[in-house]
Amino acid sequence: MSSFLGVPMDAAYHLVSGLTGILTPALGGLAAVAAIVAFTMAVRLLLMPLSLRALRGQAAQARLAPQLVALRQRYGKQPERLQREMAALYKREGTSMFAGFAPLLLQWPFLSVMYLLFRSPTVGGTANTLLTHDLFGVPLGAHWLSGTGPLALASAQGVVFVGLFALLAGLCWFSARLGRLMAAQATGATAGSPGLLVRALPYVTVVIAAFAPLAAGIYLLTTLAWSLGERMLYSRRKAGPLSAPATDPVAGGSLRSGPA
Repeated sequence: MSSFLGVPMDAAYHLVSGLTGILTPALGGLAAVAAIVAFTMAVRLLLMPLSLRALRGQAAQARLAPQLVALRQRYGKQPERLQREMAALYKREGTSMFAGFAPLLLQWPFLSVMYLLFRSPTVGGTANTLLTHDLFGVPLGAHWLSGTGPLALASAQGVVFVGLFALLAGLCWFSARLGRLMAAQATGATAGSPGLLVRALPYVTVVIAAFAPLAAGIYLLTTLAWSLGERMLYSRRKAGPLSAPATDPVAGGSLRSGPA
């Protein structure tokens, strides 16, 4: 283990273990899972100021999209001039092209810590007692690709992981749909059907969960649900309740941000 992650992993171990001990009398075997959820929520609460700033940055990106397209059309053959004009536009609007990435990047160390925490038999020279906990009989350190294998869907491990993937995919779909609605509200235009690659990108989270311990998957599920809640609250505060789409974008239709 690298010394860089050694200290935060020790801290996370004591925090999650302590929460598990506190919650065990009330939740029994689900105490460790609840502790992971509580740890994730504490991380997201700590990052909330950056998350809200990122949401404002994403809204600014959507609002500036037509102007950025016009700049690319005008200065597409002059790369240096294009970069200067884009930088000037972002500066006037008080944002940047990287404004929406800070929370995502800052969460990677926490996800890495959670991954290592449930892959290490010892922490700080002592046995990792968190590995003795499970969710419905599936160890929190188990991988989808381990044990009985990915095709054994009838096993407890298969059912738990497939349920986790289904919940993650549902949240990814709803988050992407909400993102398109917010972009349409920011620009005042109808959001068209995105390309295949754009539609597939949100589901990278499911792929990550397939190669991570169950505990890390629970972290991903919790943080994704938190992000979705933040987006919904931000959207309602800025533009009022989101209206229903005219047609389902997943089916290839259009999506309007306001009444027909």
